[in-house]
Amino acid sequence: MRGTPWAARGYILGVSAGAVGCALPALLPGAGTPWDTLALLAALYLVCELPGRRPPSGDFVPVAAGSFFPLLLAAAFLLPPAAAALAAVPGALAGRVERPPVAARRVWRAAQLALTVGAASSAYASLGGPASLGGPGGEAGPGLPYALLPACAAALVFSAVQGALDGGILAAAERVPLRRAWRGLPASVGPHLVHAPAGLMMAVLWRSPYGPLSALVVLLPMYISCWMFAQYHRRHAAHRATIRALVQAVDIKDGYTRGHSERVGRASELIACELGMGERRTEALRFAGILHDVGKLGVPTRVLRKEGPLTPQERRLIELHPEYGHEIVRGIEFLDEARAAILHHHERLDGSGYPYGLSGDAIPEFARVVAVADAFDAMTSTRSYRPGRPVPAAVAELERCAGSQFDPRMVRALVRALDRYGWSAATAVTSDETDTRPPRQRSGPGPLPPAAARPAGRWGRRR
Repeated sequence: MRGTPWAARGYILGVSAGAVGCALPALLPGAGTPWDTLALLAALYLVCELPGRRPPSGDFVPVAAGSFFPLLLAAAFLLPPAAAALAAVPGALAGRVERPPVAARRVWRAAQLALTVGAASSAYASLGGPASLGGPGGEAGPGLPYALLPACAAALVFSAVQGALDGGILAAAERVPLRRAWRGLPASVGPHLVHAPAGLMMAVLWRSPYGPLSALVVLLPMYISCWMFAQYHRRHAAHRATIRALVQAVDIKDGYTRGHSERVGRASELIACELGMGERRTEALRFAGILHDVGKLGVPTRVLRKEGPLTPQERRLIELHPEYGHEIVRGIEFLDEARAAILHHHERLDGSGYPYGLSGDAIPEFARVVAVADAFDAMTSTRSYRPGRPVPAAVAELERCAGSQFDPRMVRALVRALDRYGWSAATAVTSDETDTRPPRQRSGPGPLPPAAARPAGRWGRRR
């Protein structure tokens, strides 16, 4: 466990001791542990985890370690609690670990899953779940729909225990406040409730006259579904990594302003939500706001960092950054509409903007949103050469220029969002600070739920 904080070591050891205590009764003489069923389920889970050890290559993305929960729930339905805890251990120890310390992470995952599956099995047994499945010979059929009740209860316990343990290790290893570490706990309930009927179906077939082999009929499509789900999430993570890399590149290029890109992305997201855009378009618009100034990578550093007024030639160089940005992201397919916003966010409604002098509705919708968000943050941010304006003053300026420079609909949407959520000091940080507060997302009216942390960026001094 070298490199693991002492608090995390103690926590892992405590959870491991709990897992040993949970599994120990299965090893005692006279426990009546169904070793054949336990060995087969443990081997199946191990086989499901082994592909995850292969590193990603080409279009292949392995299933994340510890993610194949329907099989673990089937073990909770088919085995006593102590034996169910043991079934999770071999696969958890053999699964892929992407970051060090490898040994500590393997031990932690095995202990966590053992406790989680053992707790789910206990809940299932306490509600009479095993009796509803009938005997190994199929002499009694499952008591449907009652069989769903203990199965769903076990899935809820599975979700709660796993989420609670995950939150604890985050608090111990990374010093994340417990309230924040457990914030995502409700979001995991839905997927586990979906896994419950799949695990129950596998358990029913296992106990049927057709035997364990028939359960593999359910196992294969379930595994393919989990694999496709892992593909989606890994590619989504790759998208975020691409955004982060571009932001960091601009950060190295020009350190005059910090957090500007994040705040423009956040303001763009607020406008999108007020306009009722769907989740996918809202995310694309946030990407557009974050990357709107990526073209400054093509502007000479001496121009970006110049202290005095710009010459006409230098101003023309600055005005090329939307086109540079569009060329940089041209091949990034997932950005989609965001590319148009990067190219046209300095167009004006009256046609006097750049680079192409578009006017009115000829300016793409995303570009009109980002233009308002960019101007708002530029006015409210404190720079080294001038103080930021108060939010009411910035809003008044946006409203004054609505119809000539900015789309009035986008301005009204931002004003409504600011009235609803405000623009706190934690969000509108100065250019000499890094904004580490994660923005939040929503797809409709109501409070904004927390989202994953976004990369902070430092952007060019001049818009």
